[in-house]
Amino acid sequence: MKTILILGAGTAGTAIAHKLRRRLSNEWDVAVVDPSSTHLYQPGLLFLPFGDETEERILRERGSTLGKGITWHQRTVHAIDAERRRVEVVEGEPLSYDFLIIASGTEVRPDMIDGMLGDGWRKSVFDFYTLEGAKALQKALANFEGGRLVLNIVEMPIKCPVAPLEFAFLADWYLTKRGIRDKTELVYATPLDGAFTKPLASKTLGYLLENKGIQVETEFMTGEVDSEKNVIRSYDEREVPYDLLVTIPPHMGAGFLEDSDLADELAFVATDPHTLAAKNAERVFVIGDATDLPSSKAGSVAHFQADLMTENILRAIDDKELEPSFDGHSNCFVETGHGKAMLIDFNYETEPLPGQFPIPGIGPLPLLKECRRNHWAKRLFRLVYWHALLPARPIPISPTMSLAGKQLSAAAELGGE
Repeated sequence: MKTILILGAGTAGTAIAHKLRRRLSNEWDVAVVDPSSTHLYQPGLLFLPFGDETEERILRERGSTLGKGITWHQRTVHAIDAERRRVEVVEGEPLSYDFLIIASGTEVRPDMIDGMLGDGWRKSVFDFYTLEGAKALQKALANFEGGRLVLNIVEMPIKCPVAPLEFAFLADWYLTKRGIRDKTELVYATPLDGAFTKPLASKTLGYLLENKGIQVETEFMTGEVDSEKNVIRSYDEREVPYDLLVTIPPHMGAGFLEDSDLADELAFVATDPHTLAAKNAERVFVIGDATDLPSSKAGSVAHFQADLMTENILRAIDDKELEPSFDGHSNCFVETGHGKAMLIDFNYETEPLPGQFPIPGIGPLPLLKECRRNHWAKRLFRLVYWHALLPARPIPISPTMSLAGKQLSAAAELGGE
């Protein structure tokens, strides 16, 4: 029997496993390797600190998320031996493969910043990109009575690049609801020169930050957390004081990739931006957050990649040339607080534009505009995730970006060009 081995059973790994299982004959074993017994719906971590989500709704047993005919090796990967086409695991004999898919995601690394794991960790310094961190932050926010709340992105890239902005907007809503917004300074400290990586979206989101009275500290490259003085310190010696610090620590690829010839210094795998094949190994593909691509590390990207990667793996099996079909397509809901959200849709070449989504001229969801429909679509997406995206059922959204329904003239006017 031939084997397609998938490293990681998160969003990307689970979706591609289901797609391939449907398309391949029983001569192929579709197998995933993941040590965790549970699957986490990561977008739910944004709402958990505000008491607007529960642990029970964002966690499921791993076995229930992997369909019939998919083999699950509950093991920890140690290394990839691409020459011999096998994966070494911590527990047991190596696993051989005919084709390998790296879907190992990213790891949050607070240990990389001086002082972050010091005496203030989970006392005055918190994260929300992990379940444990989000739960601890929920208690801290419930006991918060005002002061200086700082949201700090240490460096890029990170999972879901808009989540820190969403947290700032939700904090504004949460503190207003609790009646202590006027007792709180909200500060958004980012290594970027604006609110977001795309200029047009950055201008719109920057306006929302200003309108909500959220201070922005740009080009802040965090080098140290000083929990004795309650300040974060940048490499150029700027200091931002805090009473409560919510940090997005550095992100790196999986530990087994740190010393691999397949990956860069951040352990993200060198990947062809359009075919999704690994650049430094044959019969190896990369999907989701594990890539070094400039596309967003977001669930929508993993979904779009899975659609296109399936076709390329089938082509590779038949010794056909790969199709350069992936265009970096991403769409993200941006929760803006007070029951509203924005939707952005973009790819490698085209930044977020105004318009209607997913049906051009009809919607029902407006792009680059706050509204309650977008908020409810984001909240209901959890059901889509569990029942359609993970099991890889058809979703009527093209994996490549379309300009249909996008307002190019409005974009030029908004951008001041």
